[in-house]
Amino acid sequence: MKVKYLGGENESPLALIKGKVYECLGKEHERFRVIDETNEDYLYPIKEFEIVEE
Repeated sequence: MKVKYLGGENESPLALIKGKVYECLGKEHERFRVIDETNEDYLYPIKEFEIVEE
């Protein structure tokens, strides 16, 4: 799935860029597992993203 980062409380350009579309590996514990700018996958709050492709 593809998700667009909308921004959040603890924005860090080293991890996520606002408005950019990222690969999401799935949903765990009400969070999305997203491959971020470090090329690693981490859990981020769902409310900070918009699904753009299932």
